[in-house]
Amino acid sequence: MTKPSLPELLHAAVAAVGGLERPGQVTMATAVADAIDSGSHLLVQAGTGTGKSLGYLVPALAHGERVVVATATLALQRQLVERDLPRTVDALHPQLRRRPEFAMLKGRSNYLCLHRLHEGVPQEEEDGLFDQFEAAAPTSKLGQDLLRMRDWADETETGDRDDLTPGVSDRAWGQVSVSSRECLGASKCAYGAECFAEMARERAKLSDVVVTNHALLAIDAIEGAPVLPQHEVLIVDEAHELVSRVTGVATGELTPGQVNRAVRRAAKLVNEKAADQLQSAAEGFERLMELALPGRLEEIPEDLGYALMALRDAARTVISALGSTRDKSVQDEDAVRKQALAAVESVHAVAERICNGSEYDVVWYERHEPRGGAAYRQSGASLRVAPLSVSGLLREKLFAERSVVLTSATLKLGGDFNGVGASLGLAPEGTEGEDVPQWKGIDVGSPFDYPKQGILYVARHLATPGREGSRGDMMDELAELVEAAGGRTLGLFSSMRGAQAAAEELRGRLDKPVLLQGEDTLGELIKTFAGDPETCLFGTLSLWQGVDVPGASCQLVVMDRIPFPRPDDPLMSARQKAVEQNGGNGFMAVAATHAALLMAQGAGRLVRATGDRGVVAVLDPRLANARYGSYLRASLPDFWYTTDRNQVRRSLAAIDAVAKADGK
Repeated sequence: MTKPSLPELLHAAVAAVGGLERPGQVTMATAVADAIDSGSHLLVQAGTGTGKSLGYLVPALAHGERVVVATATLALQRQLVERDLPRTVDALHPQLRRRPEFAMLKGRSNYLCLHRLHEGVPQEEEDGLFDQFEAAAPTSKLGQDLLRMRDWADETETGDRDDLTPGVSDRAWGQVSVSSRECLGASKCAYGAECFAEMARERAKLSDVVVTNHALLAIDAIEGAPVLPQHEVLIVDEAHELVSRVTGVATGELTPGQVNRAVRRAAKLVNEKAADQLQSAAEGFERLMELALPGRLEEIPEDLGYALMALRDAARTVISALGSTRDKSVQDEDAVRKQALAAVESVHAVAERICNGSEYDVVWYERHEPRGGAAYRQSGASLRVAPLSVSGLLREKLFAERSVVLTSATLKLGGDFNGVGASLGLAPEGTEGEDVPQWKGIDVGSPFDYPKQGILYVARHLATPGREGSRGDMMDELAELVEAAGGRTLGLFSSMRGAQAAAEELRGRLDKPVLLQGEDTLGELIKTFAGDPETCLFGTLSLWQGVDVPGASCQLVVMDRIPFPRPDDPLMSARQKAVEQNGGNGFMAVAATHAALLMAQGAGRLVRATGDRGVVAVLDPRLANARYGSYLRASLPDFWYTTDRNQVRRSLAAIDAVAKADGK
């Protein structure tokens, strides 16, 4: 029997999921197959509606070797495992003459821990463990959630938090889950044979396709202890998120609350001298943190250096003591000891990393918004350390031993892939060299006719936004645009303060409902917004990327300003400075690239289906006037461009009238 061709397989898969075959999808599938066959790397920009999931799944399944697919969002993981993969496997099975297996794999803390559930949670104030079910009042929300999870544990096959509906709070989940550091290990645990996390790993080892998230991919790469099974091909979807997710995993944090928890957990398990040493170091650290002012620490102040050395040394002493003492009076001693060890090791690792003072790390104080009272004073400040760049790490760990395909709707910034490529550790496209990963970038386009479906309007007449202060002219412009659109507006703001001010202002001015991020869960807000065309939804970062509302409910997307990183963002400003010291343009490489990515994502909220029409309005004249404006505009979909305020109001009113005539 002849091997089925890629177009035949793709055709069968598209028919199975009830989709339409698109030229961009065929181009993408062919390029992915070529990259896999040649062992090279590929960056694919595939616009909304291309059907990119099948564009990489079909060639990956046809290849026959194990493939890991890493995504950033839970929604896409679910779509792949619950919809796209089952249907695609069913469709390809007769032609491939085999049935590829697939599985989902996440970090350990995403799975219910049977030991925690049945034996209890290590208690800080008393020896041993306590029964969280006894401790929580059955009438409280926490108590009800715990009882529901106990029942669910008997029914679930996966133990995966995301399969529990309705979901539970982080606090409730924390009572029945463990981190990888806290886990006893399958061989030592009484429930090891039934462990949900271990079963997920076993399923992954037997699967042809393993779906995971960027965070687990980063842990697998950074920590050197393999979490993912051996694989020949890696596909990173939503790849525009990868650098920030890897940075997040590689970031360490110390807070007084975290250090004090480590002290309490270890105190009963070690000798008094070791416990007192850690307690004293914790108190010294806490006193310093009360005075901490937010900002980057280019050099570690002497007093902080001493405090961190004291913490590092005391933590090391406690770790040794925990390994050598046994106390049979402590109930379920192994679990209590493991949790204490995990807490102290975490403190030791971060304190030692900052003491070592690598030139490749950025250290800063962060202060969180006061939430009132003494709790703020204790938990309001944190000391953080993050890598100046993750590009070297990604080049070495990601691209060395496998073929990698990275895809997203937004990878081509300012007209080429080199900006995103550089952030991933890739030399400019076409660079030759012995240790230089070979890659190419392709843009397979979008099925949408952007110049006919959308308008990009820049409010050129407005004043340039300053760092502080109200923008009266911007509020007037926003109100007029929303009025012309008949509501139907997604407002994307660069700060929560800006979103709140705009919501307050428009609620007073217009007879249109304005929803504000934070006033309900994101899911509920988006549902309400999608269900009522007159409603507006205002918010910040997660709305720039997480909203998919096709149709007449979203016909105006407003950005209040170009979303450059805050000038006082310690990590971004350090990265910008490092580029400049190496002779590059730090502003373009860091700030403009960051803004371009977010704006491309934000503008992508407008056209989600072939019938969508509308306007992306940017209320920041710099997009039209500044030298970098053309770079940012080249990163956006190819909308019809105007700075004519009267023209855009007429267009919005016409789009609104058509929607109303259609009863939408």
